[in-house]
Amino acid sequence: MPASRVGATWQVKVDAGEETAAILDPALTSPTVALFVCAHGAGGHMADRGMVAVTERLRPRGFHVVRFNFLYRERGSSRPDPMPRLKDCIVAVASHARERIGAQKLILGGRSLGGRAASMLAAEGFACDGLLLLAYPLHPAGQPERLRDAHLGQIKVPVLCLNGTRDALCRRDLMERVVDRLAGRWTMHWLEGADHAFHVLKSSGRSDGDVLNEIADASAAWESGLRS
Repeated sequence: MPASRVGATWQVKVDAGEETAAILDPALTSPTVALFVCAHGAGGHMADRGMVAVTERLRPRGFHVVRFNFLYRERGSSRPDPMPRLKDCIVAVASHARERIGAQKLILGGRSLGGRAASMLAAEGFACDGLLLLAYPLHPAGQPERLRDAHLGQIKVPVLCLNGTRDALCRRDLMERVVDRLAGRWTMHWLEGADHAFHVLKSSGRSDGDVLNEIADASAAWESGLRS
């Protein structure tokens, strides 16, 4: 598919007659480097500010980005579906995107809950070329003893995980202990001063835009390594 500023909107059948909306934001360079199916966080949706901002930083770096709503958001609910339903939705959207766009490197991932669901899917063996995880929720806020890491060792594809050093859902020392046992597949990138939403304090001397640019640069460099 040639690079274009105009994307496509899809209605994707998931199962049991339910459909969800998806948007393809095509890369702004040619050739493209990858197709990134990006899932939103628990309190977000495919058109929230964070999803759009990351998408607009990745497109000039050669990524086709597919954003979509989980089924609960499509129904107008704020309560996330059970994990099996979240994974089913990612599978449906990723499969639809590959059919429409053609054979291309497929990267799964997304923000927080969306990235976690994608990581669980990859751990179960769903075919993809890598995972791009944004603000992975290693534990609930204020509950660092409840680690969400049991499946991470089963992931066989390369992973880039980006978390802020002020992320209340990912204590740095705990994540680094987890990463130490994940061999060479897991690349951890810490965003200095950023919180779970990738916001930084004014006193940091950085802007949220600086953080987003760092995310995009790190993602492009990591993807380039997959091709080498």
